[in-house]
Order: sequence, then C-alpha cells, then structure tokens
Amino acid sequence: MIKITDAAATQIRAANNNPDVFEMILRVAAYQEDDGSVNYGMGFDIERELDEHLVVNGIELLIAASSTPYLQGVTLDFVEMTPGDLRFIFIPPYSAEDGAAESGSDAGPTE
Repeated sequence: MIKITDAAATQIRAANNNPDVFEMILRVAAYQEDDGSVNYGMGFDIERELDEHLVVNGIELLIAASSTPYLQGVTLDFVEMTPGDLRFIFIPPYSAEDGAAESGSDAGPTE
C-alpha cells in the first residue's frame, strides 16, 4: 500500500493540530484520467462506511476502495521543490528510478 516518509508524517501531524480538523483523519485519494495519468489528493475527512482505515508511519489514513489500486507502492513525501516552496508530493512506484513525481494537494478539508 502507500508509504509515508518521516518528513511527510511530521507535517501531517502538525496540520492535524489545527482545531478545525483535530477530530478528523487524513484521507488519501487517487484516480485515473482518460489519458492514463493518475491524480492524487489528500485532506482531512470523516470515516465513511466502506473506507479502508489504516495506520502508516504513525498516521491514520482513510482510503476509498476506488483509490486502492492507484495507491499501491506510492510514497507520500514532503519536499522543498525550490527554495521556500515546500509541498506534499506523491511518488508513484514506477517513477522512483527516473526521479519523476506527481505533486499533491496540501492537507486541507475534503468534500
């Protein structure tokens, strides 16, 4: 399943200290576009009936069944893209060798 780096876990914990999301769990989602590319996203949410609920690197996660196939082997990281530009990124398993990464959203509320 998905992996979360220590840097990402630290930032997620900090974001979860916000009173607006304190009782929520991080939802990670992914879906495939018509062109074959995969889009990733994340945000704090409440658990739904069919969600997979797991803990990765000390972080509670919610994942909908429809996202599971696209999150296999993906790594969620928090990196400095350029000086001062810090972001969460999703790194697909097939891009580990070539250094490519898909950027994700900041940890904020989901619908």
